[in-house]
Amino acid sequence: MSAIERDCEGTPADSSRRKFIKSAAAAVAAGSTATLLSPKLFAQAREAIKIGFIVPLTGPYSVEAQGQVKGAELAIKEFNDAGGLKGRMAELLVRDDKLNPGEGATRALELIEKDKVKVVVGSLSASVQLSINNVTKQRGVIFVSISQSDAINEAKDWSPYTFHEALNPHMTGGALARYVFPRYGKRAIILAYDAVFGAEMARAWQTAAKPLGVEFAETIKHPIGQADYSAYFPRILAAKPDVLMVASFGRDQLNVMKQATDFGLKKQLRIVVAPMSFSARAIGGHEAFKDVIGAANYYWALEDTEKSAKVFNDKFRAMHKSVPSDYGAYAYSGVRQVLEAIKLTNDGGNDKMIEALRGLKYDYYKGPQYYRRCDHQSVQSVLIVESIDKSQAKHEADTMRILAIEKPDEMRLRTCAELGLKT
Repeated sequence: MSAIERDCEGTPADSSRRKFIKSAAAAVAAGSTATLLSPKLFAQAREAIKIGFIVPLTGPYSVEAQGQVKGAELAIKEFNDAGGLKGRMAELLVRDDKLNPGEGATRALELIEKDKVKVVVGSLSASVQLSINNVTKQRGVIFVSISQSDAINEAKDWSPYTFHEALNPHMTGGALARYVFPRYGKRAIILAYDAVFGAEMARAWQTAAKPLGVEFAETIKHPIGQADYSAYFPRILAAKPDVLMVASFGRDQLNVMKQATDFGLKKQLRIVVAPMSFSARAIGGHEAFKDVIGAANYYWALEDTEKSAKVFNDKFRAMHKSVPSDYGAYAYSGVRQVLEAIKLTNDGGNDKMIEALRGLKYDYYKGPQYYRRCDHQSVQSVLIVESIDKSQAKHEADTMRILAIEKPDEMRLRTCAELGLKT
């Protein structure tokens, strides 16, 4: 058995199953109804609710992926501690996509056909989530994506089984552009992944900045996993931008910030990033990210103003002895909502679950959210954050401050017609 698979041996699931078997035996002795003892119902009561969970546990996003697993584990624990669904416990089956679309598709197929999962949640890459989604929609299995993507909501990739819990680049990049450009200047340059995510974030910045009169010098592209960025810096400075916009993530984002600091870029321009990775910031330290502004779906200090954030953080701290990351929060919400839908429908099948998810008005960790019906995009707030100096930090996890919050608003999304979908 894989070391990363969370099975039910020695878990609350086993305890509940043993209790059920004992109860059934007692019912026989007492001459209880035949309905309780029907083989079909007995088998169903013992059957675990399997949730497939696919993230890149190896590669440049591995730290963020581990945070996702922790968030998912909390949602599973809550469900099981509350008794599951009439005694049926949930299992989290974790698989490594290695940040590779082909690997992600293979893992999704195995989870569906071999492990018989009820739902698939996961990914941490724009391209990998599309490959997983292609498998799940072809096999009629619900997929809740917890990574940023614009394409997953577009008609060519979307399906009724597709739900996008994460922010998308249009929302994230748009919020950051609307905050940054009125404050820090109207000439920008972009340093972005030469991949789907980089292209989508660059487009989001350019779209939001157009009515603000912003001029973009160029977009410099680089591969995922690049180690040295110093060769780009003279080119960036030669363009004389007010703002350098960075579209990368995880270890890549950390390397850009460290090298930009060493090169002295921050003395000549403002650096912004989307999304601002909590894990990269925590590992990189105060100096590397000093004065950097970013956009995020979540930062734990939201607990100062949002009751649901405080509740979520406290439960996460109790289980993992740390605060949750931004992508860990996505994972918690994605897994919790599918378990909630299973409960609401009494595990009544995909059609009922889809309607239940469409109808959810939820506040699991950051304030109100809901799915827009035409494309199943979660409508939610976007946080604008800034890395703080070491002297301002109260403890190790205190790495940023929240500058602004763009409230949930469907008007900030691309229209359903733009996505090629019917309203």
